Amino acid sequence: MSDTLTEAELEALRAWDTPTICNALELVAPERRALGFNRRPLYAPFPELKPVVGYARTAMIRAREPYGRAKEEARRHRIAYYEYIAAPPRPTITVIQDVDGPDLGFGAFWGEVQTHLHQALGAVGVVTDGCVRDLDAMAKGFFVLAGSVMPSHAHVELVDFGGTVSVHGMVVRHDDLVHADRHGAVVIPHAVARQVPEAAALLARREKVLLDAAKRPGFSVADLRRALAEADEIH
Repeated sequence: MSDTLTEAELEALRAWDTPTICNALELVAPERRALGFNRRPLYAPFPELKPVVGYARTAMIRAREPYGRAKEEARRHRIAYYEYIAAPPRPTITVIQDVDGPDLGFGAFWGEVQTHLHQALGAVGVVTDGCVRDLDAMAKGFFVLAGSVMPSHAHVELVDFGGTVSVHGMVVRHDDLVHADRHGAVVIPHAVARQVPEAAALLARREKVLLDAAKRPGFSVADLRRALAEADEIH
C-alpha cells in the first residue's frame, strides 16, 4: 500500500501514549475529535507494555451457539484467515468484533495459542470487545485490549474477516493504522499519520510550560495566566 510507513515513522508514533496521539489528532485532523477511538473502556491485562502501532487485520467472532460449518470448511476458513493475518504490510494489529450481542464476551477466541500464532505471523497485538483467557500463558510482549476476561472458549468461531468492524464504537477497516496502549485505541488516518509525532511534540512543549509553572512553590492564578500566554506562543 502506498501509505506504508517506514520503521522510523512507526517508532515515532510508538514514542507517544494513545491519549497524546488523540490530542495530536485534534490538531492535524480536527474533524475526528470525537471519532476513531473506543467509546467504552477496554481492559489491558498487561498495562506495563509500551504503545503499539499496526495495520489493522479485522474479523468477527461468535461463541454462544455452534456456527454450523462442516469441519473441513471451518478448517479452510481458518487457514484463509491466518493467510490474511500474515499478509503485508507489517506490523499488524488484529481488531476483532464479538457479534454475540447481549452475550458479548461469552467465549474467548484469544488465549495462549492464538497470541503465539498471531505473534509468529507478524501481529503485535489485539483489540477486541470480546473476552480473553490464559493470561499467564499468552505470548510474551503481545499487546492485549479486551472487553473482559472469561474462562471458556465455548463455541467460538470466526464468522468473517477483512471487513469493517466496530469495537466499542471504534470503527476499523482493513489496513487502518491503529495505535493502542493501556488507555485504549485510536485509528490514525493515513493522510495525517506522518504529521502526528510533530503535533504531539508541539503539545508536549506547550504542556511543559504549564506543568513547570504548577510545580513551582507559591503557584498562583497570576502565574497561570503568564504560563498560558507563554504556551500560546509556542508554535
